Amino acid sequence: MNYAAPWWLPGGNLQTIWAALQSRRFLGPQPVFRRERWTTPDEDFVDVDWLVADDAAPAQTPLLVVFHGLEGSSASHYAEALADAARERGWACAIPHFRGCSGEINLAPRAYHSGDFAEIDWILRRFAEQRGGPVMAVGISLGGNALMRWAGEMGAEARQVVAGIASVCSPLDLAASGWAIGRGFNRLVYTRMFLKTMVPKALQKLEQHPGLFDRERLLAARDLYAFDDVFTAPLHGFKNADDYWSRASAKPHLHRIAVPALALNALNDPFVPASSLPQASEVGPHVTLWQPAQGGHVGFPSAPFPGHVRAMPDAVTAFLAAQL
Repeated sequence: MNYAAPWWLPGGNLQTIWAALQSRRFLGPQPVFRRERWTTPDEDFVDVDWLVADDAAPAQTPLLVVFHGLEGSSASHYAEALADAARERGWACAIPHFRGCSGEINLAPRAYHSGDFAEIDWILRRFAEQRGGPVMAVGISLGGNALMRWAGEMGAEARQVVAGIASVCSPLDLAASGWAIGRGFNRLVYTRMFLKTMVPKALQKLEQHPGLFDRERLLAARDLYAFDDVFTAPLHGFKNADDYWSRASAKPHLHRIAVPALALNALNDPFVPASSLPQASEVGPHVTLWQPAQGGHVGFPSAPFPGHVRAMPDAVTAFLAAQL
């Protein structure tokens, strides 16, 4: 991906924050979604938002599945931008929400996490069963790590489900990214932003399931490590935050991926350190690495002012289109 940020947006933080808050997300009309609720195998639910196009897409139309990032949704800037790019290519687009991220708390004594490849597997196989045409998937940040973790786990079997996948700005080494987001400016801005929604949802979960975790430890959490240690890790079968970050990271499994896969990471991402990114020697022949110098975290804003964020969606959908 050949990308250069506008001159008036220097640095990873500005490219991240401006893209999320001020950019144009779509070049056509604003994407409109239709919600569909799926019952999970454990009697919980996930909400799937389907892009509503001018004409209903036939089942044979290629489908782009977008897995959102931490605390994201179909309203996230990257989700609307990817839906717009998919619509422009004549594809269908669906955005499944991780549990608790669709605006309504889920039912089970669990939430979602960065390495939930079993959930990814169930969702993607259901899409594949529904559609007569090819399915492609892109995961943003947390969603991308989970998607790549799934592809590594499935090996050649992934080809029966998807034609290609992509991860964007994903923390493929969770420990490195967890350390980075818990320091300095990142801690003051990004960590605080995430905990502002994560903590209240965790408290709702505790109301549903009394005794699920230590309420006082949760309220004392000031970074994602502490939150994951008291909530995410134990609720999802991990010993602690260190065990979660180690076992859920996709990076050690990238060499096992046997379906066309793109890993796109900007080198100036504020909380995915460039030093933690995979190198060519650490991935298999089916994995393509794009590591432009600029872009921030899921930013990639485009000139001229006021600018838009279609650079990343256009590049990613072009890669996936080449796999059809």
